[in-house]
Amino acid sequence: MVDAAPSGALAPYVTRLTAYRENYSAPVARSEMAMPGAVLILGLGGPMEVNGVRMTSFTGGLGDRFAATRVTGATEGIEVFLTPFGARRLFGMPMRELANLMIPVEDVLGTWGRDLLERVGEIKDWDVRLAVTDALLAGRIRQGQEVGPEIAWAWGELLGSGGTVRSQALAEGLGWSHRHLVSRFHDQVGLAPKVVGRVIRFGRAVRLLQEGRPIADAALECGYYDQAHMNREFRTLGDTTPGQIYPRPQVSGVAH
Repeated sequence: MVDAAPSGALAPYVTRLTAYRENYSAPVARSEMAMPGAVLILGLGGPMEVNGVRMTSFTGGLGDRFAATRVTGATEGIEVFLTPFGARRLFGMPMRELANLMIPVEDVLGTWGRDLLERVGEIKDWDVRLAVTDALLAGRIRQGQEVGPEIAWAWGELLGSGGTVRSQALAEGLGWSHRHLVSRFHDQVGLAPKVVGRVIRFGRAVRLLQEGRPIADAALECGYYDQAHMNREFRTLGDTTPGQIYPRPQVSGVAH
């Protein structure tokens, strides 16, 4: 894998840009955790299974559940993590139509998507691939419809609170009805604010556990009712448990 920092033009809309190659002696299955963004895979090798469907290049919207992937042969490509607003501008469609979906790139980006895959596929150098992908994505996103400042503010409040701010408080802060707030979120983000908050909170809890924070402390800090509540959310959003994320002690170099 090779990561590249998104350019200044792309940085507001993309959080990660990675070239990758995988080739295993046996099939590899993964549970991909829900995250507060959209994934774009520009596949340049063999296909992989995504929720049981074989696809080479695919994308989708935000989700409130994990995705199951399975690699059965050599794969290669570019992985792009888009913010909701980057996805909204890139795809040019209401994000609610892509929520909890993974579909072929061509179904969303049409001829432009096919041209992007062809252009990037002709390049063998990984750094050049990433630079060209960055430039092409930035150019299309700049042409997309700009997201209004109201939803951008609400999104910032959700991120800043670790997903704990209530949607009613966001509506009141904007002077909107709760129904109007939810409708705008479905269009520009894909999920309701309350659901987005769950995904953000889950991601924060995962990071705290990876840093070594005790499970009970992470549950309290992230606003879970109790550890059972936390366990249910980890199962739904990541197909995992807090105990599987929390670092295990090492004994003679071998993890328990």
